[in-house]
Amino acid sequence: MPFVTLVDVFTHAGRGGNPCPVVADAGGLDAEAMRDVARRYGHESGFALPPGDGAHDLRFRFFVPNHEMEMCAHATIGTLWVLAREGRLPDSTVRIATGSGAVMGFVSARGDGDWTIAITQPAGSVRPLAGEAEAAVLTALGIGRDTLADRPVHNAVTSRVKTLVPMRDAAALNALAPASGAVEAACSRIGSTGLYPYAVLDGPAQLFEARQFPHSSGYPEDAATGIAAAALAFGLLADGLVAPDDRPIRILQGRAMGRLSEIRVRLGFAEGRAIGCLLEGDVAISATM
Repeated sequence: MPFVTLVDVFTHAGRGGNPCPVVADAGGLDAEAMRDVARRYGHESGFALPPGDGAHDLRFRFFVPNHEMEMCAHATIGTLWVLAREGRLPDSTVRIATGSGAVMGFVSARGDGDWTIAITQPAGSVRPLAGEAEAAVLTALGIGRDTLADRPVHNAVTSRVKTLVPMRDAAALNALAPASGAVEAACSRIGSTGLYPYAVLDGPAQLFEARQFPHSSGYPEDAATGIAAAALAFGLLADGLVAPDDRPIRILQGRAMGRLSEIRVRLGFAEGRAIGCLLEGDVAISATM
């Protein structure tokens, strides 16, 4: 087995977060060896490789137990944090090649062996679901329309399509207990990589809570999902729940799993038009193996 550093990404108050195995020097690994790491740990895993071209500083690959992923935000942040910890980063601004395109990483030291990490995501697009598509989502979650807030169910995407489901409140959100098979069937039907039900905790403070039920990752729920949080930020903007500015949007996730996590998103604008976002979160070392 390669040398693996296990970190928790998107921690909240120093706890929780999404566990992420990181291989900081994966140049000698093939795809099956990388997938074996994800299988062994049962989590999305990040792998840093040489860039392969002059346009990037690094190349990252991402695996879940079932397959390779084009992009994984928390694994990108976790891998950058480990590389910073090991003194392997070429600069504080890093150009990363991923399966879904180029990502910029911004790394700044904040003392005591810790770093602030932010990564870019492109502008999101949002499409409301209705009729049979919406019904498939509600059936998968085991709820009726009366459990939802009076807002659309959306398919939203930055790097991957996520389905945003507006729950009536946090209690209804954390009572959800969908079957993995039902989630997979619904996601296949509507072209989504995960259901992301959410609730408003404090609208003026731009604080929300969400859960992620992935399509087919090899586990039923994620403690923190950066790509889904980015998609949610654009859905919230489309529904008028966040202001068209760069104030942080905070999204809590993982409470029902006992791993409360926090993801921060800042939308970016040019001439009044959203052009992308920054994803940011805290990282903590879990174990080194």
